[in-house]
Amino acid sequence: MLDTKKYDWTVDQIAEIHNLPLLELIGRANTVHRLHHDPNHVQRASLLSIKTGGCPENCAYCPQSAHHKEVELTRDRLMDPEKVVGMAARARNAGADRFCMGAAWRQVRDGAEFDAVLQMVRGVRELGMEACVTLGMLKPHQAQRLAEAGLTAYNHNLDTSPEFYGKIITTRTYADRLDTLATVRAYGIELCCGGIIGMGETVRDRASMLQVLAQMQPHPESVPINALVPVAGTPLQDRPRIDPLELVRMVATTRIVMPGTTVRLSAGRASLNREAQILCLVAGANSIFYGDTLLTTPNAGIGDDAELLNALTAHESEKSSRPQVA
Repeated sequence: MLDTKKYDWTVDQIAEIHNLPLLELIGRANTVHRLHHDPNHVQRASLLSIKTGGCPENCAYCPQSAHHKEVELTRDRLMDPEKVVGMAARARNAGADRFCMGAAWRQVRDGAEFDAVLQMVRGVRELGMEACVTLGMLKPHQAQRLAEAGLTAYNHNLDTSPEFYGKIITTRTYADRLDTLATVRAYGIELCCGGIIGMGETVRDRASMLQVLAQMQPHPESVPINALVPVAGTPLQDRPRIDPLELVRMVATTRIVMPGTTVRLSAGRASLNREAQILCLVAGANSIFYGDTLLTTPNAGIGDDAELLNALTAHESEKSSRPQVA
């Protein structure tokens, strides 16, 4: 099939799209979305922290950083693979078809722990689910082992623009992140790569991050769009929560710029009401993370998500009340 996607977006072009009148922006995004995706399909993914806390990175938003001593967080060692696969099975039975596993590591190290992660990946794939991991930086031979274990996707977010990045993280460079993404891609593993809005960045920073992603050929298979969840004890604890319509704008812009990508409505969704979430889905999001937590931050409850997904199905009340015609 001829690839009609665009890889040469400028930051100015993306910012101009982002700043369109809201109804026009959503309309354009929905049109693009319907051309490339089933508008009624929303993938449910489940995310589990398989190793929590003690990360040597200093990401300003992250409660798992060892630099943020005032954060109240229980550190946990790497989970047992059998327990993880059992939790994946429960997630599958609850409707998830993608299981994501996150370890608070700066980089992958060979040894028993990495072998255990490979066992988790194989177990999840044997359940018939997509498997995604986020483990930090990794070397080519480690990416090869993950690919051989059947890994579907590797999550490694850019977080923000190259220009704003140094105000959020100083222990790892932007180039380090891009190198990891290139390593993953070289072994045929799908990319799950997005960012966070609400950290104090400008609209131009948001557009710049999307430009970096949209220059990748092919585009990342999935792009998580996160809204900052301020956590007490982190440097960003006092940041105000973003207006939900800012998240709608970011989702819609991502959909237009990367039409074939799965846009994942991620962290921050718990603060949105049902109608705001549906507006994000209309604007091009087609995946949600299912479960009560996202790594260590609150997520929409499973009961709330069931109500959300039920609201998206065909409306039956009028049909059932109509008189039957002989």
